[in-house]
Amino acid sequence: MVNTLSLYRPLLHGLMKVAGMRRQVVEIESGTVINFWVPSDESTAKRNSAVVFLHGLGFDGILTWQFQVLALANKYAVYVPDFLFFGDSITDKSDRSPDFQAECMAKGLRKLGVEKCTLVGLSYGGMVGFKMAEMYPNLVDSMVITCSVMALTKSISRAGLQRIGFSSWAEYLIPETVQGVKTLLDVAFYKLPWMPNFIYKDILEDMYFEHRKERHELLEELIVEDKNFTAPHFTQRIHLLWGGDDIIFDMTECRNLIDLLQGKTTLHCIERAGHLAEVERPFVYNRQLKKILASLCEDGKEN
Repeated sequence: MVNTLSLYRPLLHGLMKVAGMRRQVVEIESGTVINFWVPSDESTAKRNSAVVFLHGLGFDGILTWQFQVLALANKYAVYVPDFLFFGDSITDKSDRSPDFQAECMAKGLRKLGVEKCTLVGLSYGGMVGFKMAEMYPNLVDSMVITCSVMALTKSISRAGLQRIGFSSWAEYLIPETVQGVKTLLDVAFYKLPWMPNFIYKDILEDMYFEHRKERHELLEELIVEDKNFTAPHFTQRIHLLWGGDDIIFDMTECRNLIDLLQGKTTLHCIERAGHLAEVERPFVYNRQLKKILASLCEDGKEN
């Protein structure tokens, strides 16, 4: 039987092309390449504000952000990279840190001609986004963070795992069975719609059979000792767009993040949405995101 995702991907890629997007593989350095979806028209890319979407550890970039790309590509220069060991992004380097992911994303964007951008980061993508904002303040002008934290400290990690009932993030995020994929999605959604078992099987085979070792290593490098973490001072404008019923990074973690940002942020909650708010309630998410991006553009004009 043909894998349903292998059938869906060409359709999705076709939709992206109709929306004005194309795939481009960027060599960061010898042995390291990043797959991007970028604007097809280079003149449009230069004319419109750049918005970069950073995915989480569950799915690749275009599967995670497909609804947002289709909604925004006609007005913004949209860029959707795959992190290393997702999609067609790969490296022969041994560094698995969020810093290295941030470095690769920034170098890739520079090679694509992006001088300034708004980052939209989900979960792991938000953590890498914070690293990019810290390391490359001239590149990252503003951020929209969804269901994420500034850094995955041991205390945050422990609380999150306790809420979802797992002993490790790898056990949750790198499933080995069909039931594991079901549980992953059930935890990430407020209300997971019914899907037949073969869909979960196809997701498992398509998304979780490759690069398992490397993704384990990404997760190991992600967790930091509480005593070793100090919140940077961010100069960027930062907005939080949260799934109100997320249990992975719940509203307590959201409020803690606001405190770390010293209250210099806005919060928009999406009711009846879990961790994958952009997939579960895409129209509500897109409506809020469009308002945020419009406000950022207006602020930019005033400055």
